[in-house]
Amino acid sequence: MALDGAFLHHLKHEIEETALGTRVDKLYQPNRNEIVLILRSREGIWKLLLSTRANSARIHFISSIPENPKVPPMLCMLLRKRLIGARLVGIRQPGLERVLLLDFDAIDELGDSVRLTLAAEIMGRYSNLILIDENGKVIDALKRVNAEMSSERLVLPGITYQLPPPQAKLCLLDFSPEEIIQKVESLPADMELSKALLKSVQGLSPIVCRELQFQIGGGQELFNHTLSNKMKERTVFFLGQLKETVLHCSGTPYMISNNEKPFDFSFLPIHQYGTQAVLDQKENFSELLDDFYGERDRVERMRIKSRDLLHILSTSSDRLSRKINTQRGELEQCAKRDGLRLCGDLLSANLYRIEKGASSVQLENFYEEAMPMKTISLNPALTANQNAQKYYKEYRKAHTAEQVLTVQIHEAEQELHYLDTVFDELSRAELERDLNEIRTELMEQGYIRIPKGTKQKQPKESIPWKFMTSDGHSVLVGRNNHQNDLLTLKKAHKNDLWFHTQKVPGSHVILETSGEASSETAILECASLAAFYSHAKDSAQVPVDYTLVRYVSKPQGAKPGMVIYREQKTIYCTPDPKIVKRLKKS
Repeated sequence: MALDGAFLHHLKHEIEETALGTRVDKLYQPNRNEIVLILRSREGIWKLLLSTRANSARIHFISSIPENPKVPPMLCMLLRKRLIGARLVGIRQPGLERVLLLDFDAIDELGDSVRLTLAAEIMGRYSNLILIDENGKVIDALKRVNAEMSSERLVLPGITYQLPPPQAKLCLLDFSPEEIIQKVESLPADMELSKALLKSVQGLSPIVCRELQFQIGGGQELFNHTLSNKMKERTVFFLGQLKETVLHCSGTPYMISNNEKPFDFSFLPIHQYGTQAVLDQKENFSELLDDFYGERDRVERMRIKSRDLLHILSTSSDRLSRKINTQRGELEQCAKRDGLRLCGDLLSANLYRIEKGASSVQLENFYEEAMPMKTISLNPALTANQNAQKYYKEYRKAHTAEQVLTVQIHEAEQELHYLDTVFDELSRAELERDLNEIRTELMEQGYIRIPKGTKQKQPKESIPWKFMTSDGHSVLVGRNNHQNDLLTLKKAHKNDLWFHTQKVPGSHVILETSGEASSETAILECASLAAFYSHAKDSAQVPVDYTLVRYVSKPQGAKPGMVIYREQKTIYCTPDPKIVKRLKKS
């Protein structure tokens, strides 16, 4: 990703313009990798996220706060004690390093004014948040680093804070383009220009270096040994332009997408991908990062919190799949039962011809016109009649087994389908409350054992997702199987419309019609919601069935969320997040 020192410089400027002089009103730690500062002033309230997550480390304003744990971690308590009420008075960035130093004026336990610094080190898996006192000593850190973890720099309480070791690169703000060119020329001659710039200039990401090469060479590959004087002049020119952009923070936030999926971002317009990518300009840099990382972080947070549920579902699904495969193999064997009856019939018709103690016999198969000879294995210890009865017994056993296995396989397949629906609702869980409801559902169905003597506390019931169609009709979407049952079977009016993806796990969608005829637009929008909140979210042309609620029923003994329906119509649509966002009620 492109959160380099130059991009961080723009973020620094944005935070300074917005939040300098604000006070820390509240402080949260949603998880072990994130801190959220609630900054307040007379002009408003801002939520500043500081994340050290390895694949999405960053600092920027966010629109909503992630769900917080019931008990705040120890570091969160310490930061609250030290920073609540403190005023943000400055933000520093050493050169174009990926480090921001947030200076706060605070009051200590004795009532004296002190200067505290919160260092945000945005460095991939080495990212960290460190609280530093007025003497430059580390108070504590999100990730403590001892001698066993690093021989270069310790991050422990009481130790003097040191910046991360600098790289042998030239800061774009401190050196001229000509000096950078000299640095580039000192590198191997066969090195590509973009890689040489990456190794020479501090604060530039690979995508920015590639864009510089693209601009300098007009899209052609450039190597150190192929740089003509003209190309060097162009390099100096574009480096000078870049320096001015970074120095004055005049860049523009761009999101780079391919097939509507964002894959990178920058403070420069990126042209190196040609028509293979689309640039989406955002209002500010915080909005850009919030949009880029928001969904990814939500999924990651829920993945961590749902590990136990995922393990239970995976184990149960694997067990069922193995059971079904075994039973299908047994069922295939049962299909050979007619051969057992045939052997019994042929033996019964030819008892007089079978010698006692024979291990096999050849008899004419009178069921076929040509009457071919059939070899039948015998148990020498049994009489001819006993051998015939043995084959009849095995036939009856196979016939009974086929009936039982058919029912068992059907039931196991239904159970596997149910687990798929739980997998699906787990993938869409947004809050810890959603996970608790899923956990309760699995307890009720016997997948999670309830400890003896433990009174299970029912989780607070969540509310369904609410939407509004373009023509003003309310739409309700179930979050989980229990909620699907509640919406469809109890809350919905019999004349409301019910939507669900065809043969794919997903949410029940209810269009509240109030007895009015539904427009084609409303039906298409509801179908899009049903497709989006289903296992087919990433597919195209998803079939969605819809019918009146009166035609939807729940079979006796069916698991949560399982229904049957009739009189349905089918509409095909492609899940579109833009439609979901447009229809969602605030």
